[in-house]
Amino acid sequence: MKILLHISYVGTAYCGYQVQPNGVSVQQKLNEAAKKLFGYDCDIIGCSRTDSGVHANHFCAVVTKKGENSLDTSVPVDKIAQAMTFWLPEDISVRAAEAVNDNFHPRYDVKLKEYVYKIYNSQIRDPFLQGRVWHCPKKIDDNAFMQMQKAAKAFVGKQDFSAFMSADSTVKDTVREVYSADVEREGDLIIFRVSANGFLYNMVRIFTGTLIDVAYGKLAAEDIPNIIASKDRKNAGGTAPPQGLYLNKVEY
Repeated sequence: MKILLHISYVGTAYCGYQVQPNGVSVQQKLNEAAKKLFGYDCDIIGCSRTDSGVHANHFCAVVTKKGENSLDTSVPVDKIAQAMTFWLPEDISVRAAEAVNDNFHPRYDVKLKEYVYKIYNSQIRDPFLQGRVWHCPKKIDDNAFMQMQKAAKAFVGKQDFSAFMSADSTVKDTVREVYSADVEREGDLIIFRVSANGFLYNMVRIFTGTLIDVAYGKLAAEDIPNIIASKDRKNAGGTAPPQGLYLNKVEY
């Protein structure tokens, strides 16, 4: 059997999920914890590659014995989450674990991913939100907020999102289906929530940067369909910084 881990982490201290030669990653810490728990090296394959500084409310990964397609352990499945979390740093937690079949793949079997992006819209920074939000001090009034909501709706649908993909990406298939895209306000927090069958590199961060450009009058909500149709990254807004981004939900 394989074990599917449901994980949460604060990404501030890490160079992203995937093991990198130039920094500490979330995957590295999971590998180290799994070896201590199970007594041998493991392969831990994640549902996504999150960037440096990006967080996860819900991230999924499969753990197997290294080089094999299953996990051999005497640890009861319902005890794995607690036992593995014991060996993890305080900014990473395994929230639950479940057995899945040997054909299961945590990335290819995903039906839906949801991200949230948090913008802190206040002239005064909040020290308790440092590293967890994008601080945009310039006031976003009610009309600007409504324009952000209108612009977000234009992202919904099965479309070619080349204009919202990092220029460094080499992905050839740039069509994705966005199921929902909404902007909410909770006091000084503006929360962009978007779900899709998959995302291109930096897609959510470019969505967010574009919404901020709409809020500040650099772009109009009515421009979004034309930006999508152009398939040109130069026509979209900037790339929002990573610290406000959270992988929020994964469904199989």
